[in-house]
Amino acid sequence: MTPDRFFSLMLLLASRNAVTTQELASALGVSLRTITRDLNWLRDAGLPVTAQRGRLGGVTLLPGSGPDLTRLTPGERDHLSLTGLDEKQRAELDASAESRRALSKIAAAQPRRVHELLPLTDVVHVDSRPWLQARASGTTPASLIGPVRRGRRLRIEYDSPREPGPRDLVVDPYGLFAKAGIWYLVADCARVPRMYRLERITAWKEVGRPRRIRENQTLATVAAALVDQWEHLHAIEVSATIDQTQIERARRILGRRLVQDDHAESATGHQVTIRFPHLEDVRALLPFGSAITVHGPAEARAHLRDLATDLAHHYAPTPTSSPATSVDDARAPRPKDAMCRS
Repeated sequence: MTPDRFFSLMLLLASRNAVTTQELASALGVSLRTITRDLNWLRDAGLPVTAQRGRLGGVTLLPGSGPDLTRLTPGERDHLSLTGLDEKQRAELDASAESRRALSKIAAAQPRRVHELLPLTDVVHVDSRPWLQARASGTTPASLIGPVRRGRRLRIEYDSPREPGPRDLVVDPYGLFAKAGIWYLVADCARVPRMYRLERITAWKEVGRPRRIRENQTLATVAAALVDQWEHLHAIEVSATIDQTQIERARRILGRRLVQDDHAESATGHQVTIRFPHLEDVRALLPFGSAITVHGPAEARAHLRDLATDLAHHYAPTPTSSPATSVDDARAPRPKDAMCRS
């Protein structure tokens, strides 16, 4: 359980007489299994959480043991309601100071227990950034949070890696979305939902008009639909065998794009299907070398062969020119089979 979700769960329990696990799961945006695990974690930590079955039952926190909300300012309550963010992400939203003040007030108001436990902030630390991630450039979350909260339409300059140059777009934002340590602007462009990486937004300004978002759509619903679409979108399915020693690494790197055939497993390798949005994306298999053998389709094998050939030529030893070789001949470019390939 993240520290943010812990405090959000405590606030929900303290503000209601009884609440069902389904209501808690919906409010925090997690599964029933996660809520059950969180409640068990609270009990194991010594917090007085009880659960009663039946129509009038629910999860309750014993009176007087919850956080003291009366000491919080409206701004502190607002910042504390953000769940799932670590300290770095709060700082990127320019929200860390308000959050720290709110948490310190709540911690100071908690009664001391007979069997003293170390504060959660001393024993739990969350860092949601991916390993080896470079510092992001471009637009910061804190700079966009104002116009997004005002519900304004934006004109952005977006530098997509699939386009020859930056594009000028008018978007209607739902809000900011953090996924795996990366910030996105979730917005409609011409009434079509999109996610824009903030580090690729090179410039932006308010249009001066209220946003026009689709009816009955929220940031949470649109972001969830886009994530699901991206994880399941594919134009090509590659069948392959992965060596036993590399299957865990492949799962970690390829994620849900890799589907393992449990009925075709051997002592040396695993039969898998790997889904890619574009043929060009099969280059993600190059770092595995011969540990992955691609069986089909034919265009995937051909593209990997071309990529590997280009790589081998790129790192081929430079031949020593003989006395009979002219300077112009030595500098002449090596012929290629596919000079027009992008």
